[in-house]
Amino acid sequence: MNELLLTVLTLSLLGAVLAVVLYFVAQKFKVYEDPRIDDVEKMLPGANCGGCGFAGCRAMAEALVTRDNIASLYCPVAGGEVMTSIANFLGKTAPEKAPQVATLLCGGTCQKRPKVNHYDGARSCAVVNTFYVGESGCAFGCIGYGDCVAACKFGALSLNEETGLVEVDADKCTACGACIKACPKSLFELRKKWPKNRAIYVACRSKNKGAVVTKVCKAGCIGCGKCAKVCAFEAITVDNSLAYIDSEKCKLCRKCVNECPTGAIHIINMEPLKKEPKPAPSAAAESKVETAKNE
Repeated sequence: MNELLLTVLTLSLLGAVLAVVLYFVAQKFKVYEDPRIDDVEKMLPGANCGGCGFAGCRAMAEALVTRDNIASLYCPVAGGEVMTSIANFLGKTAPEKAPQVATLLCGGTCQKRPKVNHYDGARSCAVVNTFYVGESGCAFGCIGYGDCVAACKFGALSLNEETGLVEVDADKCTACGACIKACPKSLFELRKKWPKNRAIYVACRSKNKGAVVTKVCKAGCIGCGKCAKVCAFEAITVDNSLAYIDSEKCKLCRKCVNECPTGAIHIINMEPLKKEPKPAPSAAAESKVETAKNE
């Protein structure tokens, strides 16, 4: 009985000593955490999508609290109003950023970009892209197996079985950028979000020459440059046989839409400009034509 009591007392004493040691060790290596981090984390949406560049909302909250300058920090899901509220809470200046929306830069539907072979394997864009260009002849177009759809946490993407292309719901899109990371063809881009979800963009990523493009896709950009010539705002550039419209410079004037011979420039939630009738030839011009015919 005495041995049992001695054992219990010894273990109790040892436990008490270890508890004291652990207490002082914890105090020695204690890491102070600003209580405002919890408050800021609650103000964030909690999506943990990575659109801000951090692993999750907790990491974003820590950065917002600990950094003096938060101009480069922005949560696309929360938006400008929430970021302003957080900045006011912390006594800092809120980052300013215009709303954006993900855009698929491919217009090669099943009708415009017919299939030339049949793929019977894993239904994954990432898998296909490692060894295969896809079922059509265009190596730059949408593969259409929906890796981006699976990556979107907000239900903003859907695959249209009729066209074979992914569609973006601009009202649900938070510009988190998950689709950009998921697409092996780099077909998604975050572009300026206009009121009423209006948009004008070149729905093509092909850098092939015009003759090659038209053989594999009837809706591809051929790099003719007609759109760039009529743009009064220098929003359109042509590089490597591919036109690109800068959404920050574009004023939605729509002149470029009528100039595109292949329909590669897409116009969303707007009517195209009415095409002006060609002026009637003058009498002198008609006379020259008749003279040429007679000769």
